[in-house]
Amino acid sequence: MKTLGILGPKGTHSEEAALWLKKHSRENFTVEICADIFDVLNAVKERRLDAGLVPVENSLEGSINITLDTLARSDTLTISRELVWQVKNFLMTKPLADVKAVKKIFSHAQPLAQCRKFLHKNFPDVEIVATTSTARAAEIVASANENFAAICTERAGKLHGLTIAAKDIQDNPNNFTRFFEISYRPRDAAPIETFDGDKVLIICQIDGSRAGSLCSVLEEFAKRNVNMTRIESRPARTILGAYIFFFELETDAGDAALRDAIRAVYDKSIWLKNLGAFPVIQA
Repeated sequence: MKTLGILGPKGTHSEEAALWLKKHSRENFTVEICADIFDVLNAVKERRLDAGLVPVENSLEGSINITLDTLARSDTLTISRELVWQVKNFLMTKPLADVKAVKKIFSHAQPLAQCRKFLHKNFPDVEIVATTSTARAAEIVASANENFAAICTERAGKLHGLTIAAKDIQDNPNNFTRFFEISYRPRDAAPIETFDGDKVLIICQIDGSRAGSLCSVLEEFAKRNVNMTRIESRPARTILGAYIFFFELETDAGDAALRDAIRAVYDKSIWLKNLGAFPVIQA
C-alpha cells in the first residue's frame, strides 16, 4: 500500500489536507507522520516513503523555503500533483478557560503571521510563542497547568480535548496553502518530453552578473505563448548575489512550445531541472 508522509503530529493542516485527498481521490494509502518538512522530503528521497505531501506556498505569507530549497538540490524528487487547501485557523483553549485571561498563545509561525491583526486587537499584551506545528501548540496547551491558548486546526484542538474560543481568525478569508505531493524519480529516467497536466515546474540558475539575463530567459516563454503563473528566486548558496529561479508554467501552449522554451532556457542557464507537469486539485 502507498505511504504518504506529512508534517506531524496529528492535527496539522498537512494531515487535514492529506485526509481530504485520501477521501476525495478514493486512493488507498496510509498517512505517515514525520517530524518536519525536511524529514518528509528526505524519506521520499531515500525511498522510505512512496510520496510526501508538503506545503510550498501560502497566499498570505509566501513561500515555504525548505520545500523549494530541497527540490532545487535534489535530482530524484519530482511533483505528482498540487493541492490547493483553504486554511481556517481556530483559537482553542481548555474547556471553561477564561479567554480574556490567557497568558500565552502558541502556534506555528505561519498561522501566527496569518492572524497578526486578530492577535494585536484581542491580545496585545499576551506573549506569543512559536512552535514546530499547530498540532504541537494544541499539545502544549492541553498539557499545561496554566491558562494558555493555541491557534490550530479544529481537529488538532479536539484531538487534545480543547474547545473553540474563536474560529476563522485569519486576517484574510482568502487564506490558501498550496501543497505539492512529492515522489521519487530515478536519476536515469528518460527526459521529460510531454506535459500531461495543468502546470510545469522548472528550476534553474542563471548568470546574474550579465545585464538582462533574467529578461532574456522570460522572453523565451513569452515568444512561444507559454504563460508563467509564478516566479520565485532563492539564494544559490554559492556566492553572494547568486540566485536560483523557480518558474511555474501553464501547459496550454502545448508540448512542442514547452519543449522549445525549456531547451532555450537550458541553453541560457548554468543548470536547469525540469520537474515535469502535474495536475492541480482545488480542495
